Amino acid sequence: MKVLFLKDVGGVGQKGSIKEVKDGYGMNFLVAQGLAVQATPEKIAAHDAQVKKEGEAHAAFESELKKVVQSLEGTRIETNVRATEKGGLFKSITASDILKLLKVQIPETAIVLPKPIKETGEHNIKISAAKADATITLVVSAL
Repeated sequence: MKVLFLKDVGGVGQKGSIKEVKDGYGMNFLVAQGLAVQATPEKIAAHDAQVKKEGEAHAAFESELKKVVQSLEGTRIETNVRATEKGGLFKSITASDILKLLKVQIPETAIVLPKPIKETGEHNIKISAAKADATITLVVSAL
């Protein structure tokens, strides 16, 4: 019996794959547990259409993300934080803090920081996502 997996099943198959299994195992365990459905031509066609639709949505998201990242090139943002007299910050500035300052919808992992920012001054920050790169400048001033 051929089944279309709805969820990952360890050692048997991954979600979205089609595999030949024994009839008893397929009907009594996989289908009964909701882990797979019998692979009929209609269900295979519906699954392929869903995969294609998800691929198109992902491509559109990547395209939009690339535009957003490219639009950030050369952006300069400023922030005032509590600091010591020598310029050391009481609280370091992380990628999530920078994301809040940018006010754009990009993943936090797109902001490349080798280490958190712990001192005042100008810092160049690289943003990399969707095969696009941008460099922004963060100016950190003491309150």
